[in-house]
Amino acid sequence: MQAAYTVSGRIIDIHNKEIFEGTVHVANGRISKIVREATNATNYILPGFVDAHVHVESSMLVPCEFARLAVVHGTVATISDPHEIGNVLGVKGVEYMIENGKKTPFKFYFGAPSCVPATPFETAGAEITAADIEELFKRDEIVYLAEMMNWPGVLHRDPVVMEKIELAKKYGKAVDGHAPGLMGEQAKLYASAGITTDHECFTAEEALDKLAVDMKILIREGSAAKNFEALIPLLPQHYQNIMFCSDDKHPDNLVEGHINLLVKRALAKGNDLFHVLQAASINPVEHYKLNVGLLRENDPADFILVDDLDNFNVLATYINGEMVAEKGKSNIAFTESETINNFNTSPKTPEQFAVPSADAHKIRVIEAFDGQLITKEGIVEPKIENGFIVSDVANDILKMTVVNRYEEAEPAVAFIKNIGIKQGAIASSVGHDSHNIIAVGVDDESITRAVNLIIEAKGGVSAVDGDREQLLPLPVAGIMSAEDGYKVAEAYSGIDKMSKEMGSNLASPFMTLSFMALLVIPSLKLSDKGLFNGDTFSFVPLIKA
Repeated sequence: MQAAYTVSGRIIDIHNKEIFEGTVHVANGRISKIVREATNATNYILPGFVDAHVHVESSMLVPCEFARLAVVHGTVATISDPHEIGNVLGVKGVEYMIENGKKTPFKFYFGAPSCVPATPFETAGAEITAADIEELFKRDEIVYLAEMMNWPGVLHRDPVVMEKIELAKKYGKAVDGHAPGLMGEQAKLYASAGITTDHECFTAEEALDKLAVDMKILIREGSAAKNFEALIPLLPQHYQNIMFCSDDKHPDNLVEGHINLLVKRALAKGNDLFHVLQAASINPVEHYKLNVGLLRENDPADFILVDDLDNFNVLATYINGEMVAEKGKSNIAFTESETINNFNTSPKTPEQFAVPSADAHKIRVIEAFDGQLITKEGIVEPKIENGFIVSDVANDILKMTVVNRYEEAEPAVAFIKNIGIKQGAIASSVGHDSHNIIAVGVDDESITRAVNLIIEAKGGVSAVDGDREQLLPLPVAGIMSAEDGYKVAEAYSGIDKMSKEMGSNLASPFMTLSFMALLVIPSLKLSDKGLFNGDTFSFVPLIKA
């Protein structure tokens, strides 16, 4: 039984929009009472933060290690979509995340992945059916239907899609959305199916259209997609229907901060403190009906201490009354985690990445953008050498490949602009959403080496530049490490640094690369089966007729 204790300070009561001096009494993991009284404490006490949409797997850490890092920043809970590991291992992968998360006091709330595989236009490692989803809904740890990425299926009321949504309604679970670019009547039709959130808005105009049809908007700021600046102006008028999320956050960025950084930035822009904290804490708890305390009597003792309202440095984090972080240090101990995987392909040769020119005069090129998941289709004249289309380093048009890691198959090859590397190649088996191997490089030999490093390790991120090689192994489903989170972050920082030394100016080259196979985000992407147009949801040839 947990000993009773008290914590004093300036208490931030978000519900009643007031700040007062007082003492929080904690007993048996709950807040037994809150007493208004004068204290000498100068710190502030407030509810912990909740990440309203995150793929824990994108941190490259298993849940218990993600928790170790996140609590330092005042995060006490996450709404976690395990579709990354779901695409690799199916329901077995979802169950792995649930059980691994139980190794810590952190409050992980998982969703049932709605789109595994994400599309029929790529090779995934597993399928999660409507029947599987119904079984998952019977578990207390599953609190929602995870992002419904098949927005065309929703708009056309596809029977399989609608069966999954109806199951969520049957079990009283919220339904998360994923509808980039949908506005007007399309947004209305999408929401009318019962979908209640969206984290894919790129503009305030798009977000306003979705707010108008009673969808809640998640302001996303992750390692790749950064929509905070575009959407934060909506907070003053719509704070009751806005939440904060990271979506995808690499380990080095998680060491730096989490939802606390969005709170700081929102406050620095002059937003009302109570509006900001409602988005960071109250709204996700109430929307998803979480058993997370909000600093009220009889609530679970989930709260944080910060130094002041200007710096907003997190001094301590409590979950169920347990102090899980203090003064920038995690009190959650490292624990060993089981390794599970699904990786079945053999090393490749340079010849497999060669692209015959076939008298090509124009080719399609994926145009990537820093800080965005969306791409554009470019049409360029190819660089041809000895009858083959090759990387045009001078114009930053590089060869890209997606290699099926679940079975033997020839690699899909295309070209991409704006990655920026000038020599060598980088590769990763974190390739949303099916997590095949994705690589980009200046020549076939370097691409082959980078890809084969990952195949030999059965998962990881790699960089190759002449005699230099770096590899961060990710043996858990080919997308996560079971090692100490801080050590993984340090190793990732090293390989990220190497990719930038190779010429990339992207803020997060590996994160950007990982989304170049995400077919459900427009416009042009590459799957293991070929170039894909996300606007028309169809394959297109590399060579433009």
